[in-house]
Amino acid sequence: MQSDFKSVYETTVNAPVEKVWEALTNPLIVKQYFFGSNLETDWVVGNPIYFKGEYNGMAYQDKGIVLEFEPLHKLSFSYLSNWSGLPDKPENYLFVQYEVFDLKNLTKLVITQSNYDETRAKHSASNWENVIDGLKKILNS
Repeated sequence: MQSDFKSVYETTVNAPVEKVWEALTNPLIVKQYFFGSNLETDWVVGNPIYFKGEYNGMAYQDKGIVLEFEPLHKLSFSYLSNWSGLPDKPENYLFVQYEVFDLKNLTKLVITQSNYDETRAKHSASNWENVIDGLKKILNS
């Protein structure tokens, strides 16, 4: 597939950067806002990352490789969704990057996804908004 199209989702979270980073990387918190997914990774660059769970009665396992991990700053991973229907080939993996920026007691969060077409990118931006709204509710409760 290989595409240069990028989707960028940017928001400000009403929480310190340490709390936002924890919410992005701690499997117990991720499960609460990321479609009930069980995140499995050790965050070591080059090692696998999995998002496993069940959606509408169907088991899924999305997977990828950790590409970057800079605590309290940036992480990225490749990502192949079980639901994409695409073969498990390197060119079919998306690239996901989280960046956090400390704004005193607020955090700017930037999520970039690349290697897909414009239609999927628009759908993805909508999904990120829902996912991050869930993250914000957890951090503000």
